[in-house]
Amino acid sequence: MVQLALRSIRYRAGGFAASLLTLLLGATILMTFASLLDTAAGTDSQTAESLTIMASVVGGWGLVIVTFAAASTLTLLVRQRAAEMTLLRNIGATPAQIRRMLLAEAVTLAVVAVALAAVPSVFTGRLLVDLLADARRIPPGVTPAFGPIALSIGLGVTLAAAALAALLASRRATSTSAPRGSATRGRIAVIAGVLCLAGGISCAVTTIVALDDSDVAVMAVGAQGCILSAVGFALLGQPIITAVAGLLTALRRGGSHLTVANLRGHTHQMAAALAPIVLFTSIATGTLYMQSIENSAGTRQPAEIADTVETLNYVVVAMITLFAAVMLINTTVAATLHRRREFGQLRLVGSTRPQVVGMVGSEAGVLAAVGVLFGTLSAAATVIPYSVVKAGTVLPDATITTYLGVVLAAAVLTLATSLASARRATRHPAVTVVSAA
Repeated sequence: MVQLALRSIRYRAGGFAASLLTLLLGATILMTFASLLDTAAGTDSQTAESLTIMASVVGGWGLVIVTFAAASTLTLLVRQRAAEMTLLRNIGATPAQIRRMLLAEAVTLAVVAVALAAVPSVFTGRLLVDLLADARRIPPGVTPAFGPIALSIGLGVTLAAAALAALLASRRATSTSAPRGSATRGRIAVIAGVLCLAGGISCAVTTIVALDDSDVAVMAVGAQGCILSAVGFALLGQPIITAVAGLLTALRRGGSHLTVANLRGHTHQMAAALAPIVLFTSIATGTLYMQSIENSAGTRQPAEIADTVETLNYVVVAMITLFAAVMLINTTVAATLHRRREFGQLRLVGSTRPQVVGMVGSEAGVLAAVGVLFGTLSAAATVIPYSVVKAGTVLPDATITTYLGVVLAAAVLTLATSLASARRATRHPAVTVVSAA
C-alpha cells in the first residue's frame, strides 16, 4: 500500500498539489512562529516571555487551522476518487489497507512539505523577529535563531494534522454502505457543529457575565467565541447549504433553477467551499474589531504586554486571512475542475460557455452571501460581548469600513476564484471533455 500510495501521488500530482500547498504553507507558518522559541532561549526572561506567548498562541491557532485545511482538501480529493476506491475494494483491498494507503499519501506529503518549508521558514523567522524589534515589542539586537524546536514542532504538528486529516478522509473511502456511512458522518458533523456553537456561545456568555475589563483572560476568552462559532457553522455547512437551496426554491425566479439544482447536487463541495468564507469573515471581523475596541477603551495592562497582544491579534488576522484564502482557492479550483464532464454535458444540450460560467458565478455569489452572513453571526460572539465589557455598549463605537473591507475581500476572492476555475474547466470543446471523461 505504501508503494501504491507513492504511485498514486505521481499519477495525480496535480490533484495532490492543493494538499501539498496547504501543508507547505501551514508548516511554514508553524515553524516561523516556533522559531521564536529557539530565539527565546538566548534572551533575558522578559523578552523570552513575550516571544513564548506569541509562539504559543499563534502556534496553537495554527494547529487548528492546518488540521482543518488539510482535512478539507484531502477529504475532497478522496471524494473525487470514489471510483478508484470502489475498484480497490472490488479487487480485494480491505478497509485497513485503503486507510494505510491514504495515510501513507498524507504522511508523504507532510514530510515533503516540511522539507520544502524549512528554508523559507528560516528567513520568515528572522523577518518576524526584526519586525517585532522595529515595533519595539522586543529589545533591538535580539539575534534570531532557527533550530531543533522549530523543526520538531513543524514536523510533529504537520504530520499529526496530515494523519488526522487522512483518517477522517478514509472513513468515507472505507464505508461499506455509502448511504448509511454518509448519514452517520452527517450526524457526527452536526453534533460536532452544535457542540462548537455551544462552546462559542458559552465563551460569549462567560465574557459578559463572569469577566470584567480588568481581567487578563477577557481577550483570550472573548476571541474564542468567534473561532468556535465559525468552526461550528463550518461543520454545519451541508445542512446550511440544503436549507439555502430550499429557500431559493421557494423564491426561485427563472434562471435560478439550475443554480438551486447544483446546490442540492453538490452539497459536499459547496459546504467545503463555504467553510473558509465563514472562517475568514468571522475571525478577521472579530479580531479586528476586538482590537479596535481595546484601543478605544484603553488598557490596564503594561504597555509592553499591550503592544505584544496587539501584534498577536494582527498577526493572527494575517495568518487566518492567508490560510483561508488558500483553503478557498484550493477547494474551489478542485471542486470546479472536477465538474468538467458536467459542464461539457450542459454545453452539448444547448448551454453556451458564458451561460455555464454565469451559472458557476451565481453559485459563487450564493456561497459568498451565505458565508458572509454566518461569518458575521460568528463574529458577533466576540464583538458584542467584548464591546459590552470594555465599552459598556452592545455595538462598538468603530467605523464600519473595516467590516465592509472584510466582506468585499471575501466576495471578491470567492467570485474571482470560481469564475477563473469555470473558464479553465470549459476552455476545451464539450465533445472532447465528455468523451475523455
